[in-house]
Amino acid sequence: MNKYEAEFARHREELTHKNAQIERLEEIVRLLKHHRFGRKSEAVKSNDQQLPLGIFNEAETETVKVTEEPPSVTVKSYRRRGTPKRIKLPADLPREDVIVDLAEEEKHCTEGHELKLIGEDVSEQLDVVPAQIKVIRTIRKKYACPTCGDCVKRAPLPKTAIPKSMAGPGLLAYIATSKYGDGLPLYRQEHMWQRAGIDIPRATMAAWMIKVGDLLTPLINLMEEELLESGYVQADETRVQVLKESGKLAESLSYMWVRSRAWPGVKPITIFEYDPTRSGDVAKRLFVEYQGYLQADGYEGYSAICSKAGIIRCGCMAHCRRKFFEAAKASAKGIGLANEAIEMIRKLYEIEKTIKDKKIDERHRIRLAGSKPLLDELRKWLDDNLGKVPPQSQLGKALHYAHNEWPYLIRYIDDGRLSIDNNTVENAIRPFVVGRKNWLFSDSVAGASSSAAIYSLMVSAKQNGHNEYAYFRYVLEKLPHAEKVEDFEALLPH
Repeated sequence: MNKYEAEFARHREELTHKNAQIERLEEIVRLLKHHRFGRKSEAVKSNDQQLPLGIFNEAETETVKVTEEPPSVTVKSYRRRGTPKRIKLPADLPREDVIVDLAEEEKHCTEGHELKLIGEDVSEQLDVVPAQIKVIRTIRKKYACPTCGDCVKRAPLPKTAIPKSMAGPGLLAYIATSKYGDGLPLYRQEHMWQRAGIDIPRATMAAWMIKVGDLLTPLINLMEEELLESGYVQADETRVQVLKESGKLAESLSYMWVRSRAWPGVKPITIFEYDPTRSGDVAKRLFVEYQGYLQADGYEGYSAICSKAGIIRCGCMAHCRRKFFEAAKASAKGIGLANEAIEMIRKLYEIEKTIKDKKIDERHRIRLAGSKPLLDELRKWLDDNLGKVPPQSQLGKALHYAHNEWPYLIRYIDDGRLSIDNNTVENAIRPFVVGRKNWLFSDSVAGASSSAAIYSLMVSAKQNGHNEYAYFRYVLEKLPHAEKVEDFEALLPH
């Protein structure tokens, strides 16, 4: 009898193991189907409202659906279309008046009296004039002595961003903004210039951008110095492919490491830095002299440097929520424990919406009063369910991630400057991700490093409310003349 009981127990254990394996595989299939055919949004509905939490590990292109269809208004027995709101054209755009008047013979009434002008009806249309291209001729006067013939003088050539180049600051700023701000690859820009009757090979534009990146080095150094003195930095990294890199295959991946600062009352700074690897040694180098809060996802490279004195690690609640969202998508029923976690985290984000523009001390006070009880509730829920779910399931992974990251996930309630998530730096990465989908790779290490410098200034300028083209043009006009530290500081985007 014992023999049969042992055999039965063995078969039951095997069956349990296989059932668990089948469930994991079914979860994977459901998750893949959802990624392929389901909604990409991770918005959460509650009380007929949606709260977008933006929790992608790498910022991806947002698609905002804009419809010109006006809202419907129900009036008794039929439906009337509401009046659509017209787009208000900016007042600072130049205006060109086109006068439409009556013919002289029409300026009389039916009784023959002359009509008197009583006013005007004005309507506006937006027009586009293709980019104006011009050649700046620098004419330097030369003088000579008519008597001795030996003395010849002429005015010195003005300093330019790229000496002895035909590219002026406006052209360089336009190319940089088009590529790094708008994600327009150089080969497409080459075709655009050809359409305008100008031959600017993409290789030439690439060489210009490398020189522009080198020129920006003093500004990037000042920005990095200020960033590391701020006491609160968010960090993330995103992949990039570099074709010509010593010791690496063309198809292998390298990384852009990104650091940002942004909290209420401080001017944003974002720094991109290229490195061939995602090694923890890179994180150590980037924060070698830093002290303060460091907010990042669960990547171990950041955890290692936070073990040293002076660096306090903060977690990312958006990453935590994403784990539960993935578990909900993989669930056979579509509802369950994962949704309970999502709902609790949603309430935390509701509080964040209300304190977004409040002062730091008030943010801290409100979080202690409102967010801490919710976090205590979430922690109890985690403890109650951690041992009830297979650890290899999607929900099990989400539970263990939240459990392991817990001290860092709740850190944000300790200081009003801190954010609940790492979305500031991830949003800063978005222009790079959009551009990467178009230009796909960097040709050389020099190109990747220069791209990092240009992205740093481009993204920081946008974060501080500047027109990227106008700012870049101004910088490229003034930077060749900068000599003292104060000259460079005056050109910073913040």
